[in-house]
Amino acid sequence: MKTAIKLTLAVTLLMGSTSLFAQKFGRINTQEIIMSMPETKTMQTNMEAYAKELQDNIETMNVEFNTKLQDFQKNYNTLNDMAKEMKEKDLSDLQNRIREFQERAQQEYQKKQNELLAPIIEKAKGAIDKISAAGGYLVVFDTSTGSLAYFDETNLTDIAPEVRKELGITETPAATTPAPAAE
Repeated sequence: MKTAIKLTLAVTLLMGSTSLFAQKFGRINTQEIIMSMPETKTMQTNMEAYAKELQDNIETMNVEFNTKLQDFQKNYNTLNDMAKEMKEKDLSDLQNRIREFQERAQQEYQKKQNELLAPIIEKAKGAIDKISAAGGYLVVFDTSTGSLAYFDETNLTDIAPEVRKELGITETPAATTPAPAAE
């Protein structure tokens, strides 16, 4: 009887270790993949053209400001007080518009870059998922970010309930309510 138990235990351990070693783990540098995609090169060309367009607009506004400033400085002694005030206000307004345009241009540039990059990232992720699933990888680590690029959720166990229990957390995340605002 003891021999049968030992044999069963040995087979179980052997099968468990075999299945552990059969798990495949992979790694990928997603950043490198994305940067080498032809779509990324096209996006970069488009972004360079867009940045030049924005920069040209800023330069035009700066030339206008400098021209008005030089005119104001040149004619300063011949202008009456009300004309000086109007010119100063005009210069101040133009300076504010330039600053606002620069801020909006930066935001628009970032927005456009994100819009153009999103489908490229999605395409790369789709390829990673497809190759990872087809290759039987349980987990693929992304070496560019130190995170997971892919994981087979069906073969993984969520240990959050046990961790919550260990920490004495009785509420589930969906059941949590926001803390009342301090008055």
